[in-house]
Amino acid sequence: MTDINEVDVRALRDSADAMRADPGLSRATFAIDGSWQGGYRITTRTGALNQGGERDETRVAKFAMHSDEPTASLGTDTAPTPAEYVLHALAGCYTVTITTHAALQGIELKAIGLELEADIDMRGFLGIAPSVRPGLQQIRVRVDLDAPDATPEQLQELISLVQKRSAIRDTLANPVDVHTTLA
Repeated sequence: MTDINEVDVRALRDSADAMRADPGLSRATFAIDGSWQGGYRITTRTGALNQGGERDETRVAKFAMHSDEPTASLGTDTAPTPAEYVLHALAGCYTVTITTHAALQGIELKAIGLELEADIDMRGFLGIAPSVRPGLQQIRVRVDLDAPDATPEQLQELISLVQKRSAIRDTLANPVDVHTTLA
């Protein structure tokens, strides 16, 4: 059986071997394009994906995402907030990381449950308290794994791997160069 948790383990291992042999295959660039919809609303669409030196144009405008703010924050509450998208990105990456490493270890998952919360102090965003960071101050993640054949130690190891290998967690936990230019 090569599929575990709907992951083709053989293909996953082959991909990892190919990336070991040619590290250029491991590099990817994701892109989105956004347009303001008035107020606090924006619509973004996926752009081309560059991976391993190959450009995938099939993703251009394939998916759309919308964001807004709740009415309590003077938005129109028509879509998730940017902060909720950050939590969604982290939950999605945790899911990919757990599923990948469980499959590689032969652990069959019946379910993954995630609960995420993030705290922010709006005084930083509004500039009324210069000592307060404008970003999220803490993110809490609760993971519930249903893997009847796995030991508690194996499940704890998966959580340790999430802490080490989740690309989005790493992005949130470590400084990332963000360059903003005016077109």
